[in-house]
Amino acid sequence: MERCIANENLADTGFSYTLSLINGKYKMTILYTLMEFSVVRFNELQRYIKGISYKTLSLTLKELEADKLIVRKEYPQIPPKVEYSLSEKGRSLMPILDMMCDWGDKNR
Repeated sequence: MERCIANENLADTGFSYTLSLINGKYKMTILYTLMEFSVVRFNELQRYIKGISYKTLSLTLKELEADKLIVRKEYPQIPPKVEYSLSEKGRSLMPILDMMCDWGDKNR
């Protein structure tokens, strides 16, 4: 049976699911940063990603953590210390980010 676009739903595709996890102005940048530097603290991320506000970074990190792409590790000390790193699920996205980097280098 031939597929008909009228009977299909983009929301049901793996593409749509992946996009829902990485869509947003800074999500890919945060994931790329964690890929490059492994473990990063909040203030380091904010300095590295020029122009991102405290609120936006905080919200984006919470979304990435809720989607299980990153891990937040809090240390019980004063002042508080929090580190972010890629989860196993987040690391599984890295080949895709690598290919995007390669494509960008070749086509810019």
